[in-house]
Order: sequence, then C-alpha cells, then structure tokens
Amino acid sequence: MEFKLNDIKPIYLIAITGASGGVYGLRLIEVLLQQGFSIYLIISKAGQMVLRSELNLDIPTNPKAAEQWLLNYFQIQDFSKISVFGRQDWFAPFASGSNPPAAMIVCPCTSGTLAAIANGLSQNLIGRAADVMIKEHKKLILVIRETPFSTIHLKNMLALTETGVIIMPANPGFYHQPKSIKDMIDFMIARILDQLGISHQLMKPWGE
Repeated sequence: MEFKLNDIKPIYLIAITGASGGVYGLRLIEVLLQQGFSIYLIISKAGQMVLRSELNLDIPTNPKAAEQWLLNYFQIQDFSKISVFGRQDWFAPFASGSNPPAAMIVCPCTSGTLAAIANGLSQNLIGRAADVMIKEHKKLILVIRETPFSTIHLKNMLALTETGVIIMPANPGFYHQPKSIKDMIDFMIARILDQLGISHQLMKPWGE
C-alpha cells in the first residue's frame, strides 16, 4: 500500500504531572486514541501518586510495563499507538529539536512544572521536552490546576504566554449544562482539542 504524507497522523506528546486532575490527562489520551492519533507519554512520579490517590490506578513505573497497562486500560490492540518514556530518558525522540511532536500538552500541570518551564529548567524529560517545543516554535499547552494563583504563578504564566505557550487553567464551564463529572471533564478536553485544531463531538460550539 502506498502512503501519502497527508495519510500520516501526527503524534502528540502528553505529560501528566502531580496536580489534582490526572483524569483530564487520561481522558485526553483516550479521545486522541479514539481518533487514531499516536501518543507519547511521560508521567511524573507525583503524577503517578495522584492517579493512585484520586482514581485508584496503579500505573507501573517501568515504561514498557506502563505501555502494556495503558493498552489494556484503553482497550487498544495496536502497540505502536502509545509510547511511554522514563523521566530521565534523554534519548526520547522529542528530547531533540530535530524530532519534535505535533504538539505537547501538560495535563494537568503543577505550579512547579510551570515554574520549571518558564525558567528553562530541563532537569527532567518533561522540562526538556517543553523547552524543545518553545525553542522550535511548536504548540505547547499547559493545563494548569492550581487555585488561587500567586503573583509568582501569574508572572510565570505571563512569561510563557509571551513566548507563544497556551495557558489553559482547568476551569470547566457550565453553559452546556453538564449532567456528570465526565461532562465537565469533556468540556476541558473539547477546548484542548479546539486549540489543537482537532474536530470532535464532545460538545457543541457556542451558538449551535
């Protein structure tokens, strides 16, 4: 079979950090997989702890074991759809500007991760990947989950916004009259997909 360039689906990099709301990251992965996209994934140590605490999900620390766990969790048969990377895996493809993904979404994003990215700290793969996205002028979305915001948080968000980073606090709306927590989660996922230019049926656009 001959493949054309337009037939190749982009790869999205998702980082789940230790902020409350890891369910946002998992739901984003699920929706992208359902649309046939491939996922690169990094989960911070605190992110694993929060997923265990909030959702009773014990995702393995070993990347290969985590891949198998996620394939089972999302009921995906294609092993190539999810690639999990260790937090210090400097040989990951997206650790270099020569091979950035289509976009990177940190979902949810802690205030500590926000600060590290805003100050160019590449102490782990999440920080390095974000640094690559900024310097290569690729789309980087930070789904901040913190309240209230301090002056430091706001200054970090402003600094990143000025470089083109998209700041999306996890603030679900209510004008679509959500009937469940899932509806509220899908509100945020729909807004992320809008920023990525990906069509969806999660909620109707305003006015329709």
